[in-house]
Amino acid sequence: MARVRYGARTEAEIAAARAASSKLPDIWSTGVVAVWESDPDAVAAVLPPPLKPAERPLVRANISKVDLPGYPLGAGSVAVAAVHDGQEGWYPLVMPMTHERALIGGREVFGEPKKLGEVTVERDGLVVRASLARHGIAFVEVRGAVDGPLPLPEPKEKVDFYFKFLPAVDGSGFDADPVLVYCTRNEKVRKLEKITGDVVLRESMYDPIADLPVLRIVDITIGEKTTDQRGKVVERVSAQALLPYIHQRYDDPQQILDGPPEGSV
Repeated sequence: MARVRYGARTEAEIAAARAASSKLPDIWSTGVVAVWESDPDAVAAVLPPPLKPAERPLVRANISKVDLPGYPLGAGSVAVAAVHDGQEGWYPLVMPMTHERALIGGREVFGEPKKLGEVTVERDGLVVRASLARHGIAFVEVRGAVDGPLPLPEPKEKVDFYFKFLPAVDGSGFDADPVLVYCTRNEKVRKLEKITGDVVLRESMYDPIADLPVLRIVDITIGEKTTDQRGKVVERVSAQALLPYIHQRYDDPQQILDGPPEGSV
């Protein structure tokens, strides 16, 4: 009988897949990173417990083209600075990806708020434009001109906070207690340049990043970097406390029995 591809994999095949994934080469991306100070009350409002606001109300947009073997990937995120139990990090609100392959693993394994979207990074000489778009709306756009090279930073460790959960089958709450995940990334940079420019936030009912206004730009850069990542569950969190925030993960409010957005029909 010909092999049935939906059939069970052998133990040897599973072991080989794990071994191959542990030996991935460095994957480099070219990306624009914009960091701005926003309204501290707005930043605090998007953080589910037990996350708390960081000392500065910062928002970070990361917009990248990734050199994945076999196909290019557009990857982005918009995150706010947060703290958990003394650990500083970032809480992403939305992570647009241009391919389903990148989408599924991150959501199912780490609890990343990934969604299919359009990611653009363009450079023409010194002029740079980068954007994140979904449903035909470029809800974040970074525009500017390259000022010149910056010193390369030392390799450093960064932490993102994710909540991993599954809505309950019966539509009430969760199937099990949600967990808070630390995703730790080791980042190496081989090229970095400063950009003088601005950040434009456009209204979107699906991605309301415009609620986190740009009060002061901290910095905008374009660079080439590679990262690895590992995740760990640090604690189980209150389902009741997280429930009011899970609409952040979905476009259709009925998926989590939320009320419709204001002004919708």
